[in-house]
Amino acid sequence: MRTRLMTILALMALGITYAGGFRVALQGQRALAMGHTGVAVVNNAEVAFFNPAGMSFLEEKLSVSFGASAVFTNIAFQNEEFGYNTRAENPTSTPFNLYGTYKINEKLSLGIAVYTPFGSQVTYPKNWEGSHLINDIALRAIFFQPTISYKITDKISIGGGPIYASGSVNFTRNLDRSTTDVNGERLAVTIDQSGIGAWGYTAGMMFKPTEKLTMGINYRSEINVEARGGNADFQNIPENLQGQFADGTFDADLPLPAELSVGASYRFNDQWLVALDYNRVFWNAYDALNVSFSNGLESINPRNYQDSSVYRFGFQYIASELFTFRGGYYFDESPVQEGYFAPETPRNNSNNFTAGLSVNISDRFAIDASFLYVHFNEIDASYDFYQENGQTAPFGGTYKNNVFVPGLGITYKL
Repeated sequence: MRTRLMTILALMALGITYAGGFRVALQGQRALAMGHTGVAVVNNAEVAFFNPAGMSFLEEKLSVSFGASAVFTNIAFQNEEFGYNTRAENPTSTPFNLYGTYKINEKLSLGIAVYTPFGSQVTYPKNWEGSHLINDIALRAIFFQPTISYKITDKISIGGGPIYASGSVNFTRNLDRSTTDVNGERLAVTIDQSGIGAWGYTAGMMFKPTEKLTMGINYRSEINVEARGGNADFQNIPENLQGQFADGTFDADLPLPAELSVGASYRFNDQWLVALDYNRVFWNAYDALNVSFSNGLESINPRNYQDSSVYRFGFQYIASELFTFRGGYYFDESPVQEGYFAPETPRNNSNNFTAGLSVNISDRFAIDASFLYVHFNEIDASYDFYQENGQTAPFGGTYKNNVFVPGLGITYKL
């Protein structure tokens, strides 16, 4: 019985790792429209995120950029063998970004970046077939990043700064596949914590060997988020189990992976610019997730994520003083290995198509629009580590999911 309880609590922790399975790459409307390239592109204040070294190459003394996106997610699951057919009810999420840069002199620039690189919200129907793994999850993280950039020569600059991450998590699941209380209500648990904080850093370099060619490299460190004293609320627990499932608190560590980006951009003429980026995301930080509860139970949950790559391409075309058009594509590898595919991480390899434009309202103001379509390859996959009554009970089937993300922003320069 105790082994079964330990397994249930371990699986409860899986919901926290959804942020690891779903990286929210929406850190700027102009960059997003170009396939989310930016490590070697100097376009506006968005460069504070993509490569802070590029801030000193901005021509404007002051540059401010604000944007937000609406994320519409569709997740469908079916298992023909058992007749399962479920569609997640996903609320619309709205990640945002705010950047500002200020040129102190020709060599030194300061900046601030506020953005949301991790987070998700997924809701499945109550008591669906996989409710012993997840019912719903809401995870949010906001990063605050003061930055500095210094131009060593007319061709080389460096930049970087600390990152402070602030987040919250709320996750609910049933405790097993069928047990109910005397009223027929399924046993469930909710974990909740807000105000979680952690530190990291970013550093980059930009090199312009010619007027047309720009190259860049940027590194964002791993950030280990430590959840301490979060609320653990068990529901519909029969009297004979209330001692073992006593409400209380939980502790867990959640590593947000490091990322290395390299890229280049080339300006053919005053109208055409193309960019290529390569991102290596070090998901292997998720080898396990340890969770402990104030009721005395402790669990170690293996994840075994693997490092993955993202290949990006984008272009920009300045059609006139009023309109600038952008487009792009990127291929995003999944970090989830075979046998670890759980409903809260329905994320496999994806093809991503982007487009957008800027409308220059005046010499100082521009409206930036972007659109992203994410198509995840259909996949037959399972999670093979759930145990009940001492026996393994894999849960799997066919997952189909896609994402539509329109975005809107403004740019101000002085």
